[in-house]
Amino acid sequence: MATTLINPVEDRKRLARRLAGSGRGFAEQYGFRVTNNPASLFQVLYLSVLLARRGDFRRALDAAGALRDERWDSAARLARSLHEDRARVLRASGQRGDVDGLADVLGDLARTVVERYRGDLRRLRSVAHHEPARERALLAELPGVDDAVVDLFLREVQALWREVAPVADRRALAAARRLGLGRSADDLAGLASGESERLAWLVGALARVDLEHRYAEVTGRP
Repeated sequence: MATTLINPVEDRKRLARRLAGSGRGFAEQYGFRVTNNPASLFQVLYLSVLLARRGDFRRALDAAGALRDERWDSAARLARSLHEDRARVLRASGQRGDVDGLADVLGDLARTVVERYRGDLRRLRSVAHHEPARERALLAELPGVDDAVVDLFLREVQALWREVAPVADRRALAAARRLGLGRSADDLAGLASGESERLAWLVGALARVDLEHRYAEVTGRP
């Protein structure tokens, strides 16, 4: 795959500003508010679980939206749902593969967040004493949450949990490399002037560019 390079430093900064200019991260671009309250954080977590699965990312977004539309918009509410209802909603939203297994994972995830943190991921952050490595470790202990899910979740919430920044998932880094913006989260943080909120907008936009194959649109080149 050819690399599209934006070489001069000012050009890179200009492109980064344009990408981050929407003032929204990836989840918010698709209608999921990212605020520091229990329901919002949990929705971002199960969206991250769904996005980490193989397949069209739009199905993940549709599934997360369907769960929310069922009013399973918090850990407590999803924990009270029935397995067969979760499986039905996931299938209707276009999920493929082991849907029953996914329904189990989401139920286990919700129940574990309720049991350990009373449904509030801010308590996980408090238990970790705001230490990024510990936050990552505690998140990875949750059902269905691996390193890829942790990266996706923290990519979105780094504007709120500023101690974890800089975070960039593999999609954002793939786009950054192809566009010549850098090869690491630290590189992107430099382009975002070290601001965790602007960095969240930038990496979210980059992930979207890669998922939607929008390189030509971004660079103005075929």
